[in-house]
Amino acid sequence: MNWSEQHMNCNYMKLVLLSTLFYLLISNQVDAGEFDNIKVDVLAKSGFSWDGSHLPSYSKGVPEITILRITIPPHKQLPLHQHPHINAGVLLSGKLTAVSENGYKLYLKVGDSIVETVNKWHYGKNENSEPAEMIVFYAGVKDGINSVVKPMENKSH
Repeated sequence: MNWSEQHMNCNYMKLVLLSTLFYLLISNQVDAGEFDNIKVDVLAKSGFSWDGSHLPSYSKGVPEITILRITIPPHKQLPLHQHPHINAGVLLSGKLTAVSENGYKLYLKVGDSIVETVNKWHYGKNENSEPAEMIVFYAGVKDGINSVVKPMENKSH
């Protein structure tokens, strides 16, 4: 093998190695690591929601991913609601408390991730003096809804 063939063979091997490492990185074979200054941190990887429930199967229909940036002002609470599809988020700023209808609580600080409950009533509240901002990713279906607010109960006397 002459020098040119060896050089091409070496470049080919580098390409195969880099391709293999990249494939392993994006296919979740590698959970977290560093390669050529690229850092990957797994923020959430679970088959369970924050209250410990198993996540359901994905919905049938044309898939649609929605990404929202949600800001909850200081001392505000979201209405009691539920999500018909799997979703997860990361708190970017502030603090947030997630509360299930049965009183189970999850406290989030900056950088924490949450895998939301599906078809279970809950709410988030910001009990602090700065806004709580998070990015939420919904794995829904085309033209579907991501959140359903619980109707107010009519208490007649």
